[in-house]
Amino acid sequence: MGEKLQFTELDQYLFGQGTHYDIYRKLGAHPVKDGDEEGVYFAVWAPNAQAVSVIGEFNNWDEEADQMTKVGPIGVFETFVPKAKIGQLYKFFIIGINGEHIYKADPYANEAELRPGTASRITDIRDYKWKDGTWMKNRQKFDETKDAMAIYEVHPGSWMKHPATEENEKGFYNYRELAVKLAQYVKDMGYTHVELMGIAEHPFDGSWGYQVTGYYAPTSRYGTPQDFKYMVDYLHRQKIGVILDWVPAHFPKDAHGLVNFDGTAVYEHADPRQGEHPDWGTKIYNYGRPEVKNFLIANALFWIEECHVDGLRVDAVASMLYLDYGKNDGQWVANKYGGNQNLEAIEFFKHLNTVVLGRNHGTVMIAEESTAWPKVTGKAEDDGLGFSLKWNMGWMNDFLEYMKLDPYFRKFNHNKMTFSMTYAYSEKYVLVISHDEVVHLKKSMLEKMPGEPDDKFRNLKAAYTFMFCHPGKKLLFMGQEFGQLREWSEERELDWFLLGEEKHRDLKDFVQALLKMYRKYPALYGMDNDPSGFEWINADDGDRSIYSFVRKSPTGRNNLLVVCNFTPVDRPDYRVGVPKKKQYTLVLDENGSSAKKVFKAEKSDCDNRPFSFAYPLPAYGVAVFQY
Repeated sequence: MGEKLQFTELDQYLFGQGTHYDIYRKLGAHPVKDGDEEGVYFAVWAPNAQAVSVIGEFNNWDEEADQMTKVGPIGVFETFVPKAKIGQLYKFFIIGINGEHIYKADPYANEAELRPGTASRITDIRDYKWKDGTWMKNRQKFDETKDAMAIYEVHPGSWMKHPATEENEKGFYNYRELAVKLAQYVKDMGYTHVELMGIAEHPFDGSWGYQVTGYYAPTSRYGTPQDFKYMVDYLHRQKIGVILDWVPAHFPKDAHGLVNFDGTAVYEHADPRQGEHPDWGTKIYNYGRPEVKNFLIANALFWIEECHVDGLRVDAVASMLYLDYGKNDGQWVANKYGGNQNLEAIEFFKHLNTVVLGRNHGTVMIAEESTAWPKVTGKAEDDGLGFSLKWNMGWMNDFLEYMKLDPYFRKFNHNKMTFSMTYAYSEKYVLVISHDEVVHLKKSMLEKMPGEPDDKFRNLKAAYTFMFCHPGKKLLFMGQEFGQLREWSEERELDWFLLGEEKHRDLKDFVQALLKMYRKYPALYGMDNDPSGFEWINADDGDRSIYSFVRKSPTGRNNLLVVCNFTPVDRPDYRVGVPKKKQYTLVLDENGSSAKKVFKAEKSDCDNRPFSFAYPLPAYGVAVFQY
């Protein structure tokens, strides 16, 4: 392992600048050799501590056995412990500025004790042999503006479970088992990526992983860091990309975590008006402090470079951009210009996205941002935030509001489905139906639909067809593809037994057909960000609640004409205007079949166009034609 590590003057300089991009190779716990002696090098940043020692299974948690030495003014403490071994638990014992005794998990630990334990565990994260070379090479050519992206959002602990046992009280799959099962399912369905929730270590299952204490540690609920790397590796070998949820917006107040780390506000703002989220009971990072920025940016790089992850979906971006997010008057402090923009967070995003995407071509940074903040996906040099993609929450809200309506009332809300096209090119979007939409009494996707059970299924098929043909990348939360009836709960697995029923099986097969069609036709993804790739045929047929539009391919060949009927009324005589006097081949209908029936356009005015053809459009029918 080479010689003993140490925190050099160069390390201190770079860390103090906020540009030590592989700081996680120095801070934390690292098995090393010192001459003939093997042991573990520990380092921690605790700028206002009087003293720090490392305690653990190797010294019987003795607070005086392994004192750490302060290295320079930046406040990093280090020591080498010859008797420490891989697999042992440890913490840092910190004497604060006022003499208080503080016990902390390692912010840079690569493995953590299974909850409710709160210690860190020594591991050697670099001893994994990757086999995904082909994927990593091809990834450099991936371009999210031109390539297909259909993301399956997964909470690993509740996608599928084993029966509970004494050793595994929650029935969790190990990362390695999950890799095989998930890859098989995702590949069979036709998704391009999985997005995994709750991978960074977190104390409370019910937070779904959005309140993180171990930013550099894959959660031990599902195995070791090596098991996690195996899962990423395996998914890559099955040609599936991996995106992680990442939470730089806030952190919880658990005593072993980052809060008040050395007895003072180290990672958070000291002023509660800047450092607290009153709604969430969490702490806000101090984005102006170089070492804190460094902790977070290096963490993004850790997941992407050390763990081969293909992208991060950045949670709660709006809460970082606005100083008054979720706060009343008196609960926040304006910026130096008197405004509510967090200038330090803006700078942080530009820095983060430029470094991550600049060093890792073909990866993506996705913003979960719910406001009209300009240029979220604009380039940093043009005063954008530099994200690759942004979740389209506006589209999602309008779309779900429309789909929940009794079909009779849809004609009065026709613009809910067309409005998104007025801003579709202002950002690079992902259309999302995420876990947030199927919890907290919001109902599952199927149960949101109006009508009797048969109507619900037909409505949902029409909805998914509209979504898959609308410009933007796609994301669907697990279980919604087969019509999960119950709301999602992290406590139980998905209701896979529903696949024993024909209607649910049929819905799953339909979504599979949509995914296959989506990936087959570049018209559905190749020009997502080009206004010439989309054209309404009829955006105004409110009385019949029918939408018709065209998606064009980058080459001009294999364009698609899409028709969706959102009422239970049969239209046996439906006629649709078309751009050209060509043949139109049916490639998908509401049964998921590609009957390949051919229709010839004739000279007959319809939808303000000189050419058209007639097609029998069933109740809640959809039709996609290739021309």
